[in-house]
Amino acid sequence: MKPIIHKEIEMPELNQEQLDYITALTFSERNTVRKCDAIFVFSGTHPGHWENAIDAYNRNLARKIIVTGGRSVTAIAHPEWEGRRSPNVTEASVIISYLLEAGIPEEEIIYEDQSRNSLENVICAKDIIDFTSINSLLVICKSHAAGRQIRTLMKHFPEGMAFIPYSFDTKYRDTVVSRSCWMNTEIGRNRVWAEYLRILHYGNLGHLVPLSNELVLSQNKYQHQG
Repeated sequence: MKPIIHKEIEMPELNQEQLDYITALTFSERNTVRKCDAIFVFSGTHPGHWENAIDAYNRNLARKIIVTGGRSVTAIAHPEWEGRRSPNVTEASVIISYLLEAGIPEEEIIYEDQSRNSLENVICAKDIIDFTSINSLLVICKSHAAGRQIRTLMKHFPEGMAFIPYSFDTKYRDTVVSRSCWMNTEIGRNRVWAEYLRILHYGNLGHLVPLSNELVLSQNKYQHQG
């Protein structure tokens, strides 16, 4: 079994410059939201996945929605996820059900329902969707995972393709993890630090665009489980 990085890993003490670097890396650079050729929805069970897709579509930011997601091998379903009780219900199918309920035409939705993680979201989508006429994607994802997931898209799509994050903040044990406040709580620090380690690890594996620079720390906090 491949090692899986914990969702939360204790963050070492960082100075302000290092915190700013981690923020820009994990939450992705700030981009002005603009109209794109399609909306790309990374898989997940958080309502933000379908709520942001619906919002972007209703704002006419794109007329085509690409939905990804089978069943994750590591994720714990969000409490509001209605399909969580059935092992046969895919994340894509639940997301699509909300899109249709919101009045989005079925013909505007393309999907894959076999992937189990972010890398497979991208690879499986490429296997079944013709991207030759798509030059820009509005990317629906969790805000603190935006950097990793956009770097995954960048690795597997042609250079010059635009990826614009349309992300949403998440809450863990009543603690919100956002760009502006993640460093103020233990959960936020540990969640974001784990995301940094994922970017480093999966970049080294060739799954996403690797880092050109990484933090130099006095103590190695890189940990695996599994």
